[in-house]
Amino acid sequence: MAKAYWIARVDVHDDEGYKPYSANNAAIFKKFGGKFLVRGGKFDAPEGTARSRNVVLEFADLATAHACYNSPEYQANLKIRQANAVAELIIIEGYDGEQP
Repeated sequence: MAKAYWIARVDVHDDEGYKPYSANNAAIFKKFGGKFLVRGGKFDAPEGTARSRNVVLEFADLATAHACYNSPEYQANLKIRQANAVAELIIIEGYDGEQP
């Protein structure tokens, strides 16, 4: 079964207001087995429009990734993010097929 990922691109417009969102995520992601693969960090954007922050979370599978997003805990926390940042988030199934 393929793993699944949250891929988020974020521009925070209120750093202080955003801090509780980040702090609350640790327990939520742990509950669903989420693992940070990318959390901020240096980047360049050779194509397209970038946001200031990029995050990639890994989950065991697509159902778990969706369950985390739809959980009451995350939905409550999401309101904090939405008040303090602009973001795009996709939930995507990984690829575990043949490689070149």
